[in-house]
This record gives sequence, C-alpha cells and structure tokens, in this order.
Amino acid sequence: MKKTCSTVLLKGLLVVSFLSYGSLVIAAEPEVKKETPVIAAAPAVVEQQGVIARVNGTEIDAVELRRAKKVMLRGQIPPADQIAAVDKQAVEQLISAQLLFQAAAKMEIKDLDKQIDAKLAQGKERFKDEQEFQKAIKELEMNEKELREYTRRDLLITQFVETTFVAKTVVSEADIRSFYDNNQDKFKQDEAVKASHILIGVDDNATVDEKKKAREKADKLKKELVGGADFAALAKGNSTCPSAPQGGDLGFFGKGQMVPSFEKAAFALKPGEVSDVVETQFGYHIIKLVEKKPATTTEFKEVKAKIEDYLKGQKVNEAIQKFIEDVKKTAKIEILLK
Repeated sequence: MKKTCSTVLLKGLLVVSFLSYGSLVIAAEPEVKKETPVIAAAPAVVEQQGVIARVNGTEIDAVELRRAKKVMLRGQIPPADQIAAVDKQAVEQLISAQLLFQAAAKMEIKDLDKQIDAKLAQGKERFKDEQEFQKAIKELEMNEKELREYTRRDLLITQFVETTFVAKTVVSEADIRSFYDNNQDKFKQDEAVKASHILIGVDDNATVDEKKKAREKADKLKKELVGGADFAALAKGNSTCPSAPQGGDLGFFGKGQMVPSFEKAAFALKPGEVSDVVETQFGYHIIKLVEKKPATTTEFKEVKAKIEDYLKGQKVNEAIQKFIEDVKKTAKIEILLK
C-alpha cells in the first residue's frame, strides 16, 4: 500500500489521553537533533498553577496539563495565537482520560502490581542508566511514586477499553472487502526500480575547470565499464556518494524520489544496462539498473488483516468517544483554566 493502514486502537487513544506511561517515557527521552525550520521565539507565557479542572470532584492539576502538552507538542513551539487552543485541547483530553479512568477504577485486574513492575522495568530499558531515567522523570515534574500511579491508571484503562469496547467490536468480511474495493489507490504500488550509481560529485561553487575534470573522470569510468570493469568495485573506489561502500547500491525507488534527469535515465534502462554519463546538480552519474518492478495492486488477502485492524480501530474509537459523551451528560465537570 502507498500509505499503510495502521491500527488506531486503544493504545492510540491512550497516547492522546496522556495517561499512557509509554507516552510519558517517549516525551522524557533525550531528543534526537534533527533539521527543522527556524521558528520565531514565542513570547514568554506564564503557565497557570494549581487546579485547572475538576471531574466529579477529582482535581486535575496544572502539572498534568504541562505534561500533556509536552507529549502533544513533542518539543515544538506553537504560534502565540494557538497556545490557548492547545491548552483547551489538552484539558479536554485530560478530562476524557479522567472519565475513562473513573470507569476503569471499578475493575479488578489480577496481579496488577506485577504488571506495573513489568511495565516500569520495560520503560526504564529505554534509558542508558538510572541517572538518565531519573533526570527524564524529573523533567516531567514527576517522581517514581507518581510514575507508578500513572502506570497503574494506564493498565486499568487498557483493561477497561479492551473488555468494554475492543472485545465486543466486530468487523464483517463485507465491510473489509468494501473498504478494499473503494480504496484501490491505497493499495497500489507504483513502478519501481533498483539501481546502483557512481557519482563524481561537483560542488555548487566549482569552477569550469573543476567541472570539466569531473566530467572527464566520469567519461573515463564509463569506458572502463564498457571494457568489462566491475561496477561495484569502481563505485567503491571512485564514487563520492555515501552509497559507495555498498557498491553504489541505492535500493528500490519510485518516480518522484530522485531528481528528474537521474530518474529519467534510470527508468529508461533495462535490468543489467548501464547508462551514459548523466549530469545533475550533484555532479556526474553513471547508473546501472539492477531490477525493475512493474506497477501492481496489493492483493486483498495480503492486506485483509490490516484493513480489519484499521476498521476495528475506527469502530472502537467511535465507541469510546460516544461513551465519553454519554458520561459527560451526568458528570460534574468544572474547567478552571484561565
């Protein structure tokens, strides 16, 4: 499929609810540095303190809102005019989570403490040592006792949703087939090729003479290939692309993934053929086509289980939302967020 139909069952809901221990651990993990657009610094915001909502008398503290937003935003800074909307959304999710927990608290789970211990141990394995783990939960304004309570609530909600909604949700064969037939675009795989290349790279600010020398080197390598030289060996010894150690192997790619001139040359080849020298903004390439896959549509039997999971997830989420809406009608909810 172009876009894999992912399951949107309970765990997805728990991530949104911010009661999920897994979500808190992810939020606490050291962030991996990545390239992101520069965002103008948002104006300083004074975070509200104290109780921000009550659900049937149970208080939701501002610290829970801060944790919720940390999970929701994943380090991103929202524009100033959207901060209030983010706060409102997080509070609504915390209220929904609290309503689910209040319903789940009536259940009994066998060996709950053992399950909590196991989940805590699993979470700790994400960190290199105890010091890093303690630092992470401190950044979430938590201690281990509070983390254990979050984990207990997570497990109770999981069990409640599994028994109340998931176990009772069925997706018919007809519904699965109908989704497949009506969403053929999701199951199409475009034509793809597997290719290797040798790149003689040229800097953007290269002189005319430097470009000429790079082209001459590429032409020389092409002649060697025509004479029977091993493509992978030449790539390893001459290519300036990071793929050089793999003999220039680029793996499979479809149309739209490479620059136009490279793509045109690659798709015009037959398996085993080697192109003439191709110029792009990166330099001069020699391309060898390894394999070509025609456009296909994934068969129903191969995606049936994924479609079933996807449709079941939709039904479960709808049932949960309806449950929350119904419970809200008789719940006493006070929103104190300013």
